[in-house]
Amino acid sequence: MSVTPYMNFKGNCREAVEFYAEVFGTEKPNIMAFGDMPPNPEHPLPEEARNWVMHSMILVNGDPIMFSDVLPGMPFNSGSNISLMVHSKNEEDVRSWFQKLSDGGQVGMELQQTFWSKLYGNVKDKFGIEWQVNLDNEEDNM
Repeated sequence: MSVTPYMNFKGNCREAVEFYAEVFGTEKPNIMAFGDMPPNPEHPLPEEARNWVMHSMILVNGDPIMFSDVLPGMPFNSGSNISLMVHSKNEEDVRSWFQKLSDGGQVGMELQQTFWSKLYGNVKDKFGIEWQVNLDNEEDNM
């Protein structure tokens, strides 16, 4: 069984998914916009949301993260109830991810050694998403 995080945004999903693709060095993401859907007369699409992201996905260390904007009028709370943990055995990756995610964000815990990891930190990025970055210990597999 796998768990796929799905992050929602309010009109800035395109910027967010492109930002995360750059942070983690993934391929340019495919983006499906709400305006790409067939029209539904029972649920007309607001003009402002035509270019908003209906669905996108990137792979981070081989694991998918999915993205979408919520339509106008739908409930939205930035960063609520989500924390994403990314692991690497490569210290350079961990340091790079943390630095890029910290740009415009708020560091909760600076990168440091902990009892479970040689290098761990957490940060809320500029989009309000909580991230934990972790250097996998060779003897452990978190």
